[in-house]
Amino acid sequence: MSARDLLFELQTEELPPRTLASLSKALTEGLVKGLDAAGVAHGVARGFATPRRLAVLVPGCAVAAPDRNVERRGPPVSNAFDASGAPTQAARAFARNCAVDVAELERLTTEKGAWLVFRGIERGAATAALLPGLIEQAIAQLPIARRMRWGARSAEFVRPVHGVVLLHGDDVIPATVLGLETGRTTRGHRFHAPKPIVLKSARSYEKRLAGAKVIADFDKRREAVRAGVTAAAAAAGGRALIENALLDEVTALVEWPVPIAGRFEPRFLELPREVVIATIQDHQRYFAIETADGRLTGGFVTVSNIESRDPSKVREGNERVVRPRLSDAAFFWDQDRRVPLAVRAQELRDVTYQAKLGSYADKTERLKTLAHWIGERIAAGPEVGPAAELAKADLLTAMVGEFPELQGVMGRYYAAAEGYPDEVARAIEEHYRPRFAGDSLPASRTGQALALADKIDTLVGIFAIGERPTGAKDPFGLRRAALGVLRILIEGRLDLDLVRLLEASAAGQPVQRPGVAQEVFDYIAERLRGLFSERSDGTTLEMIDAVLAARPASPLDADERLQALKEFMRLAEAPLLTALNKRIGNILRKAQLPAEASVAAAALTEDAERRLHGALVEVERRVGGAAAERRYGESLTGLIALAAPVADFFERVMVMDENIERRTNRLALLRDAQRLLGTVADLSRLPG
Repeated sequence: MSARDLLFELQTEELPPRTLASLSKALTEGLVKGLDAAGVAHGVARGFATPRRLAVLVPGCAVAAPDRNVERRGPPVSNAFDASGAPTQAARAFARNCAVDVAELERLTTEKGAWLVFRGIERGAATAALLPGLIEQAIAQLPIARRMRWGARSAEFVRPVHGVVLLHGDDVIPATVLGLETGRTTRGHRFHAPKPIVLKSARSYEKRLAGAKVIADFDKRREAVRAGVTAAAAAAGGRALIENALLDEVTALVEWPVPIAGRFEPRFLELPREVVIATIQDHQRYFAIETADGRLTGGFVTVSNIESRDPSKVREGNERVVRPRLSDAAFFWDQDRRVPLAVRAQELRDVTYQAKLGSYADKTERLKTLAHWIGERIAAGPEVGPAAELAKADLLTAMVGEFPELQGVMGRYYAAAEGYPDEVARAIEEHYRPRFAGDSLPASRTGQALALADKIDTLVGIFAIGERPTGAKDPFGLRRAALGVLRILIEGRLDLDLVRLLEASAAGQPVQRPGVAQEVFDYIAERLRGLFSERSDGTTLEMIDAVLAARPASPLDADERLQALKEFMRLAEAPLLTALNKRIGNILRKAQLPAEASVAAAALTEDAERRLHGALVEVERRVGGAAAERRYGESLTGLIALAAPVADFFERVMVMDENIERRTNRLALLRDAQRLLGTVADLSRLPG
């Protein structure tokens, strides 16, 4: 079967830069999914994305889906022919639907009877006929929050579409996409190559666009931006601060990147570093330049979408634009410091945190109480109280109003400017950490106490009012808060009883709902399961389930149990012990032993059951003591001593004895063994 390269392109107005990469990925995956479902063979697809286009190139795309053998079952033979052997209406109708005569139908005989059956070859559909529907489906499934209409058209897309290319090899596939007829004409750079580009074939797409000043491949253009910005910063005497999010956004804003270095006035370097960077990066999408030791130089690199004949004019224009932005920031910095943070903290009573949970002042009081509770248990100092009182105060500053991402950061600067201890200032910033996956954690004990208190209060409060996250919706960031709590506790080596912590938070909530602490605990436990499962150190889902089944109250305790269990499972005796535990569990599940039943040692008659009882007493003394001191590796290793007596017990003793007293005693013995085997983790959940 012959194959040709397939090209699909949408030419649009400027697409949203922050979603361009995800739109391109979704379009590529959607088209490939459709081709695969239709059985059309093809090579590895490539997506292209620029501010004014989305495209997919599929090399080696077959001209048709493959033929396939089909078998269709018709009416039973008993209903297909009358007494004289003539075909009935049912047989004739089935044959007509299969486009054959009744005589061409075959018979299928099974244990349940005989049926008429049609066997034949279904010709594969032409790719050209399939593509319009596949493209429509791929577009419909794009992750677009809000679609728009343009002109008098009824078609909807994220931005107006002005042209569609659909080529299979050298041929245009006729179709109507978003109200436009497909063709072979694309467009180059808006200013450098504004004339239409007529594509001879799908394969020439990327090369023709490159000749028209468009780097169509997002990753190649991203690397061109990175290299150009790095070189421009080096030429300006420093190194560029290149954050991935900014790099992606700038890549999505240009088709032909041209880096240009500029400078701003040295007086603005007196502003906090984060303020300068936020102004340059977030507002202007420039890359700041710093020295080798991390000091800002006053320089920046902007990325233009045009090769100007007079780059100095472009530089001057960008310098002129950034000046008032930095001037505003300098004004905010001066004005904000005129009002003490303590005064702003009082004003938080007029700012609603959540309608049912009160104001930010109410949240601050809960934060203060809970932070003290935590601080007493992790040896935080007396700075917890002042830090908690001021933690949310910077929300009312002009700087945070302009740069919301600087909340906490500005609180640290303003607290330091007012002379508060460094521990207090740092904790104000740290209590928001971690803000995202991979973010740094609070380093100070005061910061840890505040960060935990803030996240726990949010979790418990939102659960208390019945707003727990569902599906993809998490407007209060509860998943992020739960993961933040776990990272602080585990990576910070903080051994806190999470159940008691949640109960303490629930007691202080304005909305009281029974069971909310346990509900939040279960929610966090699920996040803990996910956190553990991401490890690539040999941890298995069965190990995680075994540890969590023991319901350790402390996430750090759960982590220590998991590490010990992972080492234990490397021992040769571990599979035997887990298999015996499974057998015990199966027996006890079926036996329904009364909860009050206990072992009567004097009533043990068999040597094997007496040996098991003696082993349990001896092992419990060693294993229980080690587990109580969190020496879980030693505790698990000590369980190996039970393997032989348990196996011998099963070999020599009839557990389900006809005598009820002997049976109950033996079941109680097995239950004691099960409890001991579950000291660190539920070993029955492990393979064995």
